[in-house]
Amino acid sequence: MVLGVGFLVQGLRCFPWMAVNFFLKDALNVEPSTLQILQNSANLPMVAKPLYGILSDSFYIWGQHRIPYVAFGALLQAVSWLAIAIYSTDITVITMYLILSNLGASIAEVANDAMVAELGKQQAASSARKSRSSSSSGELQSFVWMASSAGGVLGNLLGGIAMDRFSPQAMFLFFGLILTIQFLLTVGIHESSLNLPKSTATKGIKKQLYDLSLALKRPEIAYSITWFAASYAVIPSLTGTMFFYQTQHLKIDSSVLGLSKVFGQAAMLLWSVVYNRRLKAIPPRKLISAIQILMAALMVSDVMFVKGFYREIGVPDSIYVVVFSGLLEVLFFFKILPFSVLVAELCPRGCEGSLMAFVMSAIALAFILSGYLGVALASLVGVTGVDFSGLPLGISIQAISTLLPLLWSSWIPASAGDLRSKPRRKDE
Repeated sequence: MVLGVGFLVQGLRCFPWMAVNFFLKDALNVEPSTLQILQNSANLPMVAKPLYGILSDSFYIWGQHRIPYVAFGALLQAVSWLAIAIYSTDITVITMYLILSNLGASIAEVANDAMVAELGKQQAASSARKSRSSSSSGELQSFVWMASSAGGVLGNLLGGIAMDRFSPQAMFLFFGLILTIQFLLTVGIHESSLNLPKSTATKGIKKQLYDLSLALKRPEIAYSITWFAASYAVIPSLTGTMFFYQTQHLKIDSSVLGLSKVFGQAAMLLWSVVYNRRLKAIPPRKLISAIQILMAALMVSDVMFVKGFYREIGVPDSIYVVVFSGLLEVLFFFKILPFSVLVAELCPRGCEGSLMAFVMSAIALAFILSGYLGVALASLVGVTGVDFSGLPLGISIQAISTLLPLLWSSWIPASAGDLRSKPRRKDE
């Protein structure tokens, strides 16, 4: 129940954020650049995920080291969204509470992910002892993936519908109450019922930091993470600008934007199935590079969309937004799956969790830098909330920037197998 509710609520976070975007645009009349700066600044707490992981691994609260962190994260989010519902007239106050909300979300996500990893290992060990099928060891991971995806689909559907029927404040209040329920459910369960393993605090911190430092000293890991983070950071994000263009200029309804995000969620689920069944054997470098090229191609398609090409051949703006915009939005995350598999294969045994938390933090920081770079690009090409004449040029520069990381894609190993034959130091 703790994990099901936790990952469901995690997926539902798109519900109030859709209201935030419309509220800032329509009620507070912010510019696209201001909206994008706020969106990316609010994600700053995501960068410190490894710290939260080490804290929850090492410090116990009332004899528990996972449940209290999930509960605290839910409470922090609940207080933040309820405060936004009440005090939603000042953009500085809203920004502060959004940062606080994402801090709570980050803490809860790290603790939930740690529980899945720990319980998944126990499930796998139990299956091995009982000679059960190895596929049963992934039941928990499949369950939380479905819970998160269900939350994303539900949140986007309800968000698109609710925007036409309720005020943003009502949506903030509703989500704050959901988080309050999660908090009450979580604190009512003691961690002892989960049989999670325990370790000493001091040894845990030193061991994790030591293992992580060793892993990051490996050239194949260091170069791969650097390339992967840079492949996001060098692309100037124009999400805030495109949101204004679609809603302010094209008058696209909020329900259409909700369907666009639902389509993206469905594409993510389909991608995971196709990858596991068909694409695992493809070398990660080739697959990630192909995704990077596809991202650039869809950006070129966006240039044609903004110039009205698809409208002229009879494709409605709403259809394009649902299908192509929805796909491009999630395509940025497609390459995370093969890269995660590669990192897991390259990672020394015993520090998988801390290394993946470091990777996700690097990605979060890269997205933030990408957002700030997008604000600079929008200003450079002269895009404002009412003037989108420079948007085709901005998207063209974005597409070129997407192809730049391919020039040093050799930083990613062709495959983990190519490195297994190389000798390792004893401390690795």
